[in-house]
Amino acid sequence: MFAFDPSLPLGLTGIAHANLDRSLMPASPPDPAEAAQRLAAVKAKRGYLLPHHGLMALTAPQLLDGYEACYTALTLVPRTLSEHDREFVWLGVLTSRREHIASQHLIKFLKAGGTLEEVELITRLTALAEGSGAFAFIPDHWQHHLPAFDRKAVYFGMLNSILAGATKAAKNIRPGLIHGALAAIHGCLQRFQELKWHIAECYRLGVPEAELAEAVSYIMFSGSMPYFVETCGVWQQMIRDGELAPSPAFKLWAEMDQGGPG
Repeated sequence: MFAFDPSLPLGLTGIAHANLDRSLMPASPPDPAEAAQRLAAVKAKRGYLLPHHGLMALTAPQLLDGYEACYTALTLVPRTLSEHDREFVWLGVLTSRREHIASQHLIKFLKAGGTLEEVELITRLTALAEGSGAFAFIPDHWQHHLPAFDRKAVYFGMLNSILAGATKAAKNIRPGLIHGALAAIHGCLQRFQELKWHIAECYRLGVPEAELAEAVSYIMFSGSMPYFVETCGVWQQMIRDGELAPSPAFKLWAEMDQGGPG
């Protein structure tokens, strides 16, 4: 896309001398008529317009196109989860990040047959995840005083209490979805020990790997791409360490030599 002379200084002065492909760079902001047309097109596609949509439409239409393609593939194109189950996971992710602006996911959940009782359940599960640091306190600092304290047992005891207290409607949500949603929530919160527990539970219950992958993929928008990368890394390491029995394709994924720029 661009090339620069390595002899030139980097930074603002260096980039000013870079040989940029000007055809890929936005020109000055469009005139009012074109601006109105771009904004109307974005609103027509979604039914609403958020601040960042308009900004990209006016200043970086190629970036908007890429964003829209990613968003569509992530949230609109059916994969493995039903619409109800997909939005159940989304509600946990959004609650953990306090992302109130994405209320369309609640509307979609209710239209897909979701109930108030199920919303209450995913809220309780998110609260459990947010409070999971308390279960780590004694092992991190006081385990020598209480050697019998079992962090995992206490955590899952609380989870089972939440599920036992759920209404009949909420109990209809299958265990695999519960653990997939909690994996996504813990990924958003960077609670990696609990993340490992729920990934392991998904495998124990026979949750398809593609379904778990879809659940944790929802981290990338609301939780952040780095949190999604870290979550994938935890999953990979579990396979490398022999903690999971992956399919051949996932075993290949985990065993490939990978790294980052750091």
